[in-house]
Amino acid sequence: MARGAHTNAAFHLGAALIAAMCWPLPAAAQPAQNFYAGKQLMLICGAAVGGGYDALARLLARHLGRHIPGNPTVVVQNQPAAGSLVTANAIYNTAPKDGTVIALIQRGMLTARLINPGQVRFQVEKLNWIGNIASEVGVVFAWHTAPHKTAKDLFEKELIVGGHSGVDPELTPRLYNAVLGTKFKIITGYNGTADIGLAIERGEVFGIGDWSWSSLKKQKPDWIRDKKITLLLQSGLKNDPELPNLPSALEFAKTASDRKILELFFTQKTAARPIIAPPGIPAERLATLRAAFVALAKDREFLSDAEKSNLDVDPTSGEELDKIVALIAAAPPDVVERYTKAFAGSGQAH
Repeated sequence: MARGAHTNAAFHLGAALIAAMCWPLPAAAQPAQNFYAGKQLMLICGAAVGGGYDALARLLARHLGRHIPGNPTVVVQNQPAAGSLVTANAIYNTAPKDGTVIALIQRGMLTARLINPGQVRFQVEKLNWIGNIASEVGVVFAWHTAPHKTAKDLFEKELIVGGHSGVDPELTPRLYNAVLGTKFKIITGYNGTADIGLAIERGEVFGIGDWSWSSLKKQKPDWIRDKKITLLLQSGLKNDPELPNLPSALEFAKTASDRKILELFFTQKTAARPIIAPPGIPAERLATLRAAFVALAKDREFLSDAEKSNLDVDPTSGEELDKIVALIAAAPPDVVERYTKAFAGSGQAH
């Protein structure tokens, strides 16, 4: 080949290489800073406006983008249907897998497949877990006009409580009825704790079977201050330090098997406010989102905003959430069987 031909070939090869280097990278290959710059990050909240999950979602939206390269704007969209089941199904199956959509889901999704396998369209261990905003302890309480004054009364007198289908205000009293023998009558159809709170004030129901203590303090401080409610029981693997004299539901487990059922359910409360992303998002982008979430734990603006908003936060990493998911997935078959039956049996809502 002539020297000129060599020169031309070299020129064309060099030009091709330069063009390839300058051509825009596919979305999956773009560095996080380039990808998120000028974009919106959609944060779907799988709960109604006005409740604890909603307040935390909006707190997160005000600060998370600051820790993501490119500083995307974080926009909250509420999707409360079926206690986050619609949200979790959508994140798993139809949401973009590019890191532009994440969701704050209700903790019941961690064991939803055990309770409602026919409607669950996701595998919990295949979701990408970004982090957890806070752990929770729930409380059972009765309105001051109800005759229930101690935990013992829950076993002797029917307490009519408001429920939100598929989540703790309904599921927890159902579990207590089935495993412990309490006498809750659950009226479902309410859309979150804010709605149940209004029903309590109107006299439609006389209490609730599970309201997160941290949310109750924020949303109804006057109820606590003015003794409008009587706290009867707390729900969690550990007692809340602020409630040292309130008995735990675990104290009423009659057998080791009963206790294991309750512990499996309460494990969700250690990951009470989890953030998820779809499976299949690029590894670099998942790492970016997880790192941004972890950074919130030391973000003074975020922590100050939470305190001013009267929200309890204690961010934990996606890696810690992975361990909790693995623990739930490894529950012994006999415990899983009893757990499933507990929600399908005599404790069903009215």
